Amino acid sequence: MDALRYTDRFVRDLPADPSVEPRPRQVMRACFSHTLPTLVRKPELLVVVPEVAELLGLDPTPTPELAEVLGGNRIVPGMKPYAACYGGHQFGTWAGQLGDGRAITLGEVVGRDDEVWEVQLKGAGPTPYSRRADGRAVLRSSVRELVCSEAMHHLGVPTTRALSLVLTGESVQRDMFYDGHPANEPGAVVCRVAPSFLRFGNFELPASRDDLDTLRKLVRFTLERFYPRYVSGDQLDVVGFFAEVAQRTAWMVTEWMRVGFVHGVMNTDNMSILGLTIDYG
Repeated sequence: MDALRYTDRFVRDLPADPSVEPRPRQVMRACFSHTLPTLVRKPELLVVVPEVAELLGLDPTPTPELAEVLGGNRIVPGMKPYAACYGGHQFGTWAGQLGDGRAITLGEVVGRDDEVWEVQLKGAGPTPYSRRADGRAVLRSSVRELVCSEAMHHLGVPTTRALSLVLTGESVQRDMFYDGHPANEPGAVVCRVAPSFLRFGNFELPASRDDLDTLRKLVRFTLERFYPRYVSGDQLDVVGFFAEVAQRTAWMVTEWMRVGFVHGVMNTDNMSILGLTIDYG
């Protein structure tokens, strides 16, 4: 991935957490925290999706070097890893700060036709938003994330994509059936790709804190990057923006119904501002 072209528009244009400590904490007046993936024992590249690699301009040939990057063990020049700060309503209740608890964006890649893609590792280790969790993912949930992402895309449903799946060579303890019997499972890291992983909750959190400065910066960033038709100089048509997000979301859910898909955690921290299906794992 050294040969890819990178940009840093998210970390360049939006306010950052001044602390680089990975310890769980409340992060104020920031859209993200600079966060590095935690090294894994023995990354083994199981899958690279050629179609998604092509979007990035990446050679999909599996190599040990590629496994190191997609497993989170190596950061290449141009990458600026971070975990995003957001909140969310979960099952009808405001949950406060949530954030990327086990996802770390490696960076933004300028791919084919100069499209920009956010490249994110899920299961890459703890972040300031991990709360009491370990920041890891298991193989079964990572397989689900990869297979569902690509299946939904090929069914014509708006969705994030999946680039790769890496075994970590480590065990992760999970209570699969939530019955008080945790067991060790193979650990894995899945690499997700999307134009952006911005969610409703990215906007809800600063609004809930009356942090209007951060909220305004995030709204302007989002409109300038993804909804430029609602920008006219210093004027932002936030009503038009809101209406289009609502329309895109309604269309996405209609597409779910068409294929019989049910999202098990359809909370505002899992709702894409671009109307993409997000978070299968």
